[in-house]
Amino acid sequence: MKNHLGKIFIGVAIVAIGASLVYANRVTESANDGVVIAPHIKGNPAATVTLTEYSDFQCPACASFAPYVNSLVEQYGDRLQFEYKHFPLISIHPQAVPGAKAAEAAAQQGKFFEMHDKLFENQSTWSASSNPTRFFEGYASELGLDVELFKQHYKASVIEDAIEANFAEARELGLTSTPSFFLNGQKMEFSTFEEFETQIVAAVGGPATEEAGTTTVEAVPAENVIPFSL
Repeated sequence: MKNHLGKIFIGVAIVAIGASLVYANRVTESANDGVVIAPHIKGNPAATVTLTEYSDFQCPACASFAPYVNSLVEQYGDRLQFEYKHFPLISIHPQAVPGAKAAEAAAQQGKFFEMHDKLFENQSTWSASSNPTRFFEGYASELGLDVELFKQHYKASVIEDAIEANFAEARELGLTSTPSFFLNGQKMEFSTFEEFETQIVAAVGGPATEEAGTTTVEAVPAENVIPFSL
């Protein structure tokens, strides 16, 4: 009798697990509906000069650098295209992937860089939370997004796959820290913001109307350097 009851219990457990897996797969498939993965570019998409950043939304150095990058795109955006790529340092920044997912979910409604700015501007708030999604949903609302659609896409497996693909690309390039910049495919090396800008100005063929002063770019903190994979 005990053996018979045991077999029934095991059978019920297997059915329950199977049903859960089927439900989870359906939820994932639903979240993937309508998701389009595309490069995140601003400036002039037809420009021959490309500035690419591998970045982490929980990285303090990346947050500090974001206003400088935005300023450069404003000054040289007619001759420059800027592309953002994900490089979440998950062992030291546990909320980096959730942040990347929030930006990608916003991208599905045409607001990647708007969410990008929100995440960096409010980094100290959401990154300290054990449940950052409530902040992400608030930012989505502030940006005028369909919040329910945002929440659906936030769960999309294809978005996670895209983030992992960016990470793998960064590691293939030998990157170990954020932010890391490439100008026309060549890794940039600089110690001041003026040096950073000078390289870009030379690439685009001339300066903007106003000269930038020398601004020291702090060395990447040790906590933003990693020796592992996602």
